[in-house]
Amino acid sequence: MADAGWFGHPRGLSTLFFTEMWERFSYYGMRAFLILYMVHALGFDDKHAGRIYGNYTAGVWAAAIVGGIVADWWLGQYRSVLIGGIIIALGHFTLAFHPLPFFYVGLSLIVIGTGLLKPNVSGIVGALYDPADTRRDAGFSIFYMGINLGAFIGPLIAGWLAQKVDWHLGFACAGVGMSLGLVQYALGRRRLQPAIERLARRPRPAAAAAAPSSGGFIGFTVAEWKRIAAMAVFFVLAAIFWGAYEQAGSSLNLFGDRYTTLQILGFEFPSSWYVSVQAIFVIILAPAFAWLWIRLGKYEPTTPTKFAFGLFFVGLSFLFLLIPAGAIQGTPGLRVSPFWLIGCYFIQELGELSISPVGLSVFTKLAPVRIVGMMLGLWFLADSVGNKVAGYAAGFISTAPLPQLFGVVGAVCIGASLVAFAIVTPVKRLMGGVR
Repeated sequence: MADAGWFGHPRGLSTLFFTEMWERFSYYGMRAFLILYMVHALGFDDKHAGRIYGNYTAGVWAAAIVGGIVADWWLGQYRSVLIGGIIIALGHFTLAFHPLPFFYVGLSLIVIGTGLLKPNVSGIVGALYDPADTRRDAGFSIFYMGINLGAFIGPLIAGWLAQKVDWHLGFACAGVGMSLGLVQYALGRRRLQPAIERLARRPRPAAAAAAPSSGGFIGFTVAEWKRIAAMAVFFVLAAIFWGAYEQAGSSLNLFGDRYTTLQILGFEFPSSWYVSVQAIFVIILAPAFAWLWIRLGKYEPTTPTKFAFGLFFVGLSFLFLLIPAGAIQGTPGLRVSPFWLIGCYFIQELGELSISPVGLSVFTKLAPVRIVGMMLGLWFLADSVGNKVAGYAAGFISTAPLPQLFGVVGAVCIGASLVAFAIVTPVKRLMGGVR
């Protein structure tokens, strides 16, 4: 354990923690009010706004697979993150201009930049540790706290500026956040050097393709193909999970804006602040989950089991919303307590903490080393599919009965969780001993 300078972890983890914190500040700060901006300021109807929201957020995550390939074949992880961050900042500042064409150009730049940054910063986190280093999962959990710290602060500041002062000032605020992340990243390059060197020593895809065949199919052994198959299962389960969870920025964002009282103990708050609630619960619950996994020891649930629990909890959160949805359906114009949505997000976080940091970590362990960037991109592609579904669901918030909308989402996720529990053992066999 030669490098243990930051809470027992490599010093480079602090650099990546704060870099990702500011990047997520910019992303979630803008995401918190994006669909609200489209329906209130641009006058888009729910279906149009939901479609654009879904295309944008799906594009952000789908671009990650291209960003992983670009890093693997050409730029390398460090430069991909740096260039991606610059493009993201330019995108947010472009959104600060009023003419509509700048809106679409800005969103497109953020999609490109996030595609370069997101999978590769996670790849560098994994490279901070030797393959056998038992600190890896804990390191990803700390890194995940940085993500959620940014996701908590971003909506509070950028969302408030957008809804209470000026929409475009909120966009500019997000750009400032990304700029701070870039400064942090550039200043911390020396701390990342061991990870950069470790990534440079791995075989590149081009070199692997030119090398003599090792006897496996398309260059991969039977064990590697089994692990890839396990990753495919996790991809499908994660896509279903994100399709429900990511509605926090689409249908549930509109639900909070239109159907809840935006006031707690006399304090009024902008509806975009709801997006911070999930991050608050992650910050509170993540240490408890980390303690629980350690406490359980050899009885800790395996990764496939955690995925099944994640789907169960996100489905349960939508069934929980059936109670206020039924009241709203029976009393037009009724606004319910904000604690219904807050409670929904609490249940969802029990699920997210069972899937998101766990999935990111297991993908870095299961992926064949020469295509780890591309496979991390595949992990984020699951989020892309989920975001597209979440944007589609937002189009029904004002047309379909709320109990029907929430009931369908809940039933699909609970059903998927039952399937996931049923296939735990075969998926564990595919993983070949990787936990």
